Amino acid sequence: MKVAITTSSFAQFSEEPLRLLAEKGLTPVLNPHGRALTEDEAIAVLQGCVAVAAGTEPLTERVFASLPELKVVSRCGVGMDSVDQEAAKARGIAVRCTPDGPTRAVVELTLGYALDLMRQVTRMDAEMRQGVWKKRMGNLLFGKTVGIIGFGRIGRAVGQAFAHMGAKPEWYDPFSTGESTFPRHDTMQSLLASADIVTLHCSKPKDGKPVLDAAAIAAMKPGAWVINAARGGLIDEEALYTALKEGKLSGAALDVYAKEPYTGGLCALPNVVLTPHIGSYAKEARIQMEIDTIKNLIEALGV
Repeated sequence: MKVAITTSSFAQFSEEPLRLLAEKGLTPVLNPHGRALTEDEAIAVLQGCVAVAAGTEPLTERVFASLPELKVVSRCGVGMDSVDQEAAKARGIAVRCTPDGPTRAVVELTLGYALDLMRQVTRMDAEMRQGVWKKRMGNLLFGKTVGIIGFGRIGRAVGQAFAHMGAKPEWYDPFSTGESTFPRHDTMQSLLASADIVTLHCSKPKDGKPVLDAAAIAAMKPGAWVINAARGGLIDEEALYTALKEGKLSGAALDVYAKEPYTGGLCALPNVVLTPHIGSYAKEARIQMEIDTIKNLIEALGV
Protein backbone atom coordinates (compact mmCIF):
# COMPACT_ATOMS: atom_id res chain seq x y z
CA MET A 1 0.00 0.00 0.00
CA LYS A 2 1.19 3.49 -0.84
CA VAL A 3 1.37 6.28 1.74
CA ALA A 4 2.05 9.90 0.75
CA ILE A 5 4.39 12.08 2.79
CA THR A 6 3.85 15.71 1.87
CA THR A 7 5.98 17.61 4.40
CA SER A 8 9.04 18.75 2.46
CA SER A 9 11.62 18.03 5.18
CA PHE A 10 10.34 14.65 6.35
CA ALA A 11 12.88 12.18 7.82
CA GLN A 12 15.87 14.48 7.29
CA PHE A 13 17.10 13.96 10.85
CA SER A 14 15.93 10.43 11.63
CA GLU A 15 15.16 7.33 9.59
CA GLU A 16 12.82 6.03 12.29
CA PRO A 17 9.55 7.26 10.67
CA LEU A 18 10.45 5.53 7.39
CA ARG A 19 11.52 2.39 9.26
CA LEU A 20 8.10 2.26 10.92
CA LEU A 21 6.43 2.41 7.49
CA ALA A 22 8.68 -0.30 6.05
CA GLU A 23 7.99 -2.52 9.04
CA LYS A 24 4.30 -2.48 8.09
CA GLY A 25 4.91 -2.98 4.39
CA LEU A 26 3.87 0.58 3.50
CA THR A 27 5.54 2.33 0.56
CA PRO A 28 6.20 6.08 0.96
CA VAL A 29 5.46 8.53 -1.85
CA LEU A 30 7.41 11.72 -1.22
CA ASN A 31 6.63 15.35 -2.03
CA PRO A 32 8.65 16.13 -5.20
CA HIS A 33 8.23 19.91 -4.98
CA GLY A 34 10.10 20.74 -1.76
CA ARG A 35 7.33 23.08 -0.57
CA ALA A 36 3.69 23.10 0.46
CA LEU A 37 1.51 21.55 -2.24
CA THR A 38 -1.38 23.21 -4.02
CA GLU A 39 -4.73 21.43 -4.36
CA ASP A 40 -3.88 20.14 -7.82
CA GLU A 41 -0.42 18.99 -6.72
CA ALA A 42 -1.89 17.24 -3.68
CA ILE A 43 -4.34 15.37 -5.92
CA ALA A 44 -1.48 14.28 -8.17
CA VAL A 45 0.90 13.20 -5.39
CA LEU A 46 -1.78 11.37 -3.36
CA GLN A 47 -3.17 9.33 -6.28
CA GLY A 48 -3.44 5.67 -5.26
CA CYS A 49 -2.42 6.36 -1.65
CA VAL A 50 -4.39 4.94 1.27
CA ALA A 51 -3.02 7.52 3.72
CA VAL A 52 -1.10 10.77 3.89
CA ALA A 53 1.36 12.10 6.43
CA ALA A 54 0.19 15.64 5.79
CA GLY A 55 1.86 19.00 5.88
CA THR A 56 -0.08 22.23 5.32
CA GLU A 57 -1.42 21.52 1.83
CA PRO A 58 -5.17 22.17 1.39
CA LEU A 59 -7.01 18.88 1.93
CA THR A 60 -10.40 20.04 0.72
CA GLU A 61 -13.60 18.36 -0.42
CA ARG A 62 -12.33 18.66 -4.00
CA VAL A 63 -9.09 16.90 -3.06
CA PHE A 64 -10.89 14.12 -1.16
CA ALA A 65 -13.34 13.64 -4.04
CA SER A 66 -10.40 12.96 -6.34
CA LEU A 67 -8.83 10.37 -4.01
CA PRO A 68 -11.27 7.47 -3.55
CA GLU A 69 -8.62 5.20 -1.97
CA LEU A 70 -7.64 7.64 0.78
CA LYS A 71 -8.54 6.37 4.25
CA VAL A 72 -6.33 8.36 6.67
CA VAL A 73 -5.00 11.90 7.04
CA SER A 74 -2.27 12.05 9.69
CA ARG A 75 -1.24 15.65 10.14
CA CYS A 76 2.41 16.29 11.07
CA GLY A 77 1.64 19.18 13.41
CA VAL A 78 -1.19 20.46 15.54
CA GLY A 79 -2.93 22.93 13.22
CA MET A 80 -5.90 21.53 11.32
CA ASP A 81 -6.91 24.64 9.38
CA SER A 82 -5.79 23.09 6.08
CA VAL A 83 -7.98 19.98 6.50
CA ASP A 84 -11.71 20.03 5.74
CA GLN A 85 -12.61 17.77 8.64
CA GLU A 86 -16.32 17.70 7.82
CA ALA A 87 -15.59 16.54 4.29
CA ALA A 88 -13.20 13.91 5.63
CA LYS A 89 -15.79 12.64 8.10
CA ALA A 90 -18.45 12.44 5.42
CA ARG A 91 -16.16 10.24 3.34
CA GLY A 92 -15.09 8.06 6.26
CA ILE A 93 -11.52 9.38 6.24
CA ALA A 94 -9.87 9.22 9.66
CA VAL A 95 -8.04 12.41 10.70
CA ARG A 96 -5.22 12.55 13.25
CA CYS A 97 -2.68 15.16 14.40
CA THR A 98 0.33 15.45 16.73
CA PRO A 99 -0.73 17.90 19.43
CA ASP A 100 2.24 17.36 21.75
CA GLY A 101 5.17 17.32 19.33
CA PRO A 102 5.55 21.03 18.46
CA THR A 103 4.64 22.49 21.85
CA ARG A 104 8.09 23.05 23.34
CA ALA A 105 9.54 24.21 20.01
CA VAL A 106 6.82 26.86 19.56
CA VAL A 107 7.11 27.96 23.19
CA GLU A 108 10.85 28.50 22.94
CA LEU A 109 10.52 30.30 19.60
CA THR A 110 7.88 32.63 21.07
CA LEU A 111 10.08 33.39 24.06
CA GLY A 112 13.02 34.00 21.72
CA TYR A 113 10.95 36.44 19.66
CA ALA A 114 10.01 38.39 22.78
CA LEU A 115 13.62 38.66 23.96
CA ASP A 116 14.74 39.68 20.48
CA LEU A 117 12.07 42.37 20.23
CA MET A 118 12.76 43.72 23.72
CA ARG A 119 16.48 44.17 23.04
CA GLN A 120 16.27 44.82 19.26
CA VAL A 121 18.85 42.12 18.58
CA THR A 122 17.91 41.40 14.95
CA ARG A 123 17.75 45.12 14.13
CA MET A 124 21.22 45.88 15.50
CA ASP A 125 22.66 42.75 13.90
CA ALA A 126 21.44 43.97 10.49
CA GLU A 127 22.84 47.44 11.12
CA MET A 128 26.27 46.14 12.12
CA ARG A 129 26.44 44.05 8.95
CA GLN A 130 25.90 47.31 7.05
CA GLY A 131 28.74 49.02 8.92
CA VAL A 132 26.52 50.88 11.40
CA TRP A 133 27.66 50.86 15.05
CA LYS A 134 24.57 52.08 16.91
CA LYS A 135 23.66 51.12 20.47
CA ARG A 136 19.86 50.95 20.68
CA MET A 137 18.16 51.15 24.06
CA GLY A 138 15.98 48.13 24.70
CA ASN A 139 13.46 47.00 27.29
CA LEU A 140 13.28 44.31 29.94
CA LEU A 141 10.95 41.38 29.50
CA PHE A 142 10.80 41.20 33.29
CA GLY A 143 7.59 42.79 34.56
CA LYS A 144 5.90 43.01 31.16
CA THR A 145 2.28 41.94 30.83
CA VAL A 146 2.07 39.20 28.19
CA GLY A 147 -1.39 38.82 26.67
CA ILE A 148 -1.96 35.29 25.35
CA ILE A 149 -4.79 34.84 22.84
CA GLY A 150 -5.64 31.13 22.77
CA PHE A 151 -5.03 29.16 25.95
CA GLY A 152 -4.79 25.57 24.82
CA ARG A 153 -1.78 23.30 25.20
CA ILE A 154 0.71 25.73 23.64
CA GLY A 155 -0.82 28.89 25.12
CA ARG A 156 -0.58 27.45 28.64
CA ALA A 157 3.03 26.41 28.15
CA VAL A 158 3.85 29.86 26.77
CA GLY A 159 2.36 31.42 29.89
CA GLN A 160 4.50 29.24 32.14
CA ALA A 161 7.67 30.09 30.19
CA PHE A 162 7.05 33.83 30.42
CA ALA A 163 6.19 33.57 34.11
CA HIS A 164 9.58 31.93 34.75
CA MET A 165 11.18 34.98 33.14
CA GLY A 166 9.40 37.34 35.54
CA ALA A 167 6.76 38.49 33.06
CA LYS A 168 3.06 38.59 33.92
CA PRO A 169 0.97 36.30 31.67
CA GLU A 170 -2.73 37.04 31.14
CA TRP A 171 -5.01 35.30 28.68
CA TYR A 172 -8.18 35.31 26.63
CA ASP A 173 -9.82 32.26 25.05
CA PRO A 174 -13.59 32.09 24.45
CA PHE A 175 -13.39 28.30 24.08
CA SER A 176 -11.35 27.45 27.17
CA THR A 177 -12.91 26.74 30.54
CA GLY A 178 -9.76 25.42 32.19
CA GLU A 179 -8.39 26.64 35.48
CA SER A 180 -5.24 28.74 35.59
CA THR A 181 -3.35 30.81 38.11
CA PHE A 182 -2.88 33.45 35.39
CA PRO A 183 -5.56 36.16 35.08
CA ARG A 184 -8.23 35.53 32.48
CA HIS A 185 -9.92 38.29 30.46
CA ASP A 186 -13.57 38.04 29.53
CA THR A 187 -13.03 39.98 26.30
CA MET A 188 -10.17 40.25 23.85
CA GLN A 189 -10.47 44.05 23.96
CA SER A 190 -9.72 44.00 27.68
CA LEU A 191 -6.62 41.88 27.10
CA LEU A 192 -5.38 44.06 24.25
CA ALA A 193 -5.72 47.21 26.33
CA SER A 194 -3.52 45.86 29.13
CA ALA A 195 -0.89 43.74 27.37
CA ASP A 196 2.61 44.99 26.62
CA ILE A 197 3.17 41.93 24.44
CA VAL A 198 0.37 40.15 22.58
CA THR A 199 1.10 36.60 21.42
CA LEU A 200 -1.29 34.49 19.36
CA HIS A 201 -1.78 30.77 19.99
CA CYS A 202 -5.29 30.19 18.68
CA SER A 203 -6.92 28.55 15.70
CA LYS A 204 -8.10 30.53 12.72
CA PRO A 205 -11.78 31.56 13.04
CA LYS A 206 -14.22 29.61 10.88
CA ASP A 207 -15.14 32.78 8.98
CA GLY A 208 -11.49 33.17 7.98
CA LYS A 209 -11.26 36.73 9.27
CA PRO A 210 -8.18 37.92 11.17
CA VAL A 211 -8.26 37.80 14.97
CA LEU A 212 -6.17 40.97 15.05
CA ASP A 213 -7.90 43.12 12.44
CA ALA A 214 -7.48 46.88 12.11
CA ALA A 215 -9.92 47.57 14.96
CA ALA A 216 -8.21 45.11 17.31
CA ILE A 217 -4.78 46.54 16.50
CA ALA A 218 -6.11 50.03 17.20
CA ALA A 219 -7.32 48.77 20.60
CA MET A 220 -3.85 47.55 21.59
CA LYS A 221 -1.80 49.36 24.19
CA PRO A 222 0.33 52.06 22.53
CA GLY A 223 3.91 50.88 22.09
CA ALA A 224 3.01 47.19 22.44
CA TRP A 225 4.66 44.31 20.62
CA VAL A 226 2.87 41.48 18.79
CA ILE A 227 3.95 37.90 18.07
CA ASN A 228 2.35 35.30 15.79
CA ALA A 229 3.84 31.82 15.75
CA ALA A 230 0.45 30.12 15.41
CA ARG A 231 -1.45 30.39 12.09
CA GLY A 232 -1.19 32.50 9.00
CA GLY A 233 -4.07 34.93 8.55
CA LEU A 234 -4.60 35.63 12.26
CA ILE A 235 -3.32 39.18 11.75
CA ASP A 236 -4.39 41.76 9.18
CA GLU A 237 -0.88 42.25 7.80
CA GLU A 238 -1.64 45.57 6.11
CA ALA A 239 -3.11 47.00 9.32
CA LEU A 240 -0.10 45.70 11.24
CA TYR A 241 2.25 47.35 8.74
CA THR A 242 0.48 50.68 9.17
CA ALA A 243 0.55 50.45 12.98
CA LEU A 244 4.26 49.66 12.98
CA LYS A 245 5.11 52.31 10.38
CA GLU A 246 3.21 55.00 12.26
CA GLY A 247 4.65 54.06 15.66
CA LYS A 248 1.41 52.79 17.19
CA LEU A 249 3.23 49.50 17.93
CA SER A 250 6.89 49.08 18.86
CA GLY A 251 7.56 45.89 16.97
CA ALA A 252 6.36 42.52 15.78
CA ALA A 253 7.63 39.00 15.17
CA LEU A 254 5.90 36.69 12.70
CA ASP A 255 6.53 33.11 11.67
CA VAL A 256 3.31 32.57 9.69
CA TYR A 257 1.50 34.61 7.05
CA ALA A 258 -1.76 34.81 5.13
CA LYS A 259 0.14 33.85 1.98
CA GLU A 260 3.40 31.94 2.03
CA PRO A 261 6.15 32.48 0.99
CA TYR A 262 5.66 36.01 2.36
CA THR A 263 7.11 38.94 0.39
CA GLY A 264 5.00 41.83 1.68
CA GLY A 265 5.66 45.24 3.15
CA LEU A 266 6.67 44.00 6.60
CA CYS A 267 9.98 42.88 5.07
CA ALA A 268 10.98 46.54 4.75
CA LEU A 269 10.42 47.48 8.39
CA PRO A 270 13.42 47.36 10.76
CA ASN A 271 11.29 46.73 13.87
CA VAL A 272 9.92 43.41 12.57
CA VAL A 273 11.42 39.94 12.99
CA LEU A 274 10.36 37.50 10.25
CA THR A 275 10.98 33.76 9.95
CA PRO A 276 9.75 31.32 7.24
CA HIS A 277 7.21 29.18 9.18
CA ILE A 278 9.73 27.31 11.34
CA GLY A 279 7.73 26.99 14.58
CA SER A 280 8.26 23.24 14.88
CA TYR A 281 11.74 23.27 13.33
CA ALA A 282 13.70 22.18 16.38
CA LYS A 283 15.42 18.89 15.56
CA GLU A 284 14.27 17.01 18.63
CA ALA A 285 10.69 18.20 18.32
CA ARG A 286 10.60 17.52 14.58
CA ILE A 287 11.79 13.94 14.97
CA GLN A 288 9.15 13.21 17.62
CA MET A 289 6.41 14.82 15.53
CA GLU A 290 7.29 12.68 12.52
CA ILE A 291 7.40 9.48 14.58
CA ASP A 292 4.03 10.35 16.16
CA THR A 293 2.60 11.13 12.71
CA ILE A 294 3.52 7.71 11.35
CA LYS A 295 2.36 5.91 14.49
CA ASN A 296 -1.00 7.70 14.23
CA LEU A 297 -1.22 6.80 10.55
CA ILE A 298 -0.46 3.11 11.16
CA GLU A 299 -2.93 2.93 14.04
CA ALA A 300 -5.70 4.56 12.01
CA LEU A 301 -5.07 2.19 9.07
CA GLY A 302 -5.16 -0.77 11.41
CA VAL A 303 -2.14 -2.48 9.85
